[in-house]
Amino acid sequence: MRFIVDTQLPASLSQLFVELGFDSVHTTNFPDGHLISDNEIIEIAINQNRIIVSKDKDFFDYYFLKGIPPRILLIKTGNIKNDVLINLIKLNINSITTKFLQDANLIILSSQELISF
Repeated sequence: MRFIVDTQLPASLSQLFVELGFDSVHTTNFPDGHLISDNEIIEIAINQNRIIVSKDKDFFDYYFLKGIPPRILLIKTGNIKNDVLINLIKLNINSITTKFLQDANLIILSSQELISF
């Protein structure tokens, strides 16, 4: 499973995915860094078969309006500390990966629930 972690999320989240055995890159690793556009992220996700990990509702809107990007993990926690986010992902990583392997294209993760489409 391959991830691209959006700018507004910490690079440590991308590192966590790597530590858990996944292929993950943070958007700051690309030439435009934190200025990378949503369209560029979508293009990378499509070309490299990556799941977009983001808090940006625009990806949710793109998904329902255009059917793209192909797969998204949308984090809906509001502002939380990075260590709380990391722990939330650790607690839910098995469910997240199972849902994506079962052909989910959109997963919404909040502090209270995980919803997949």
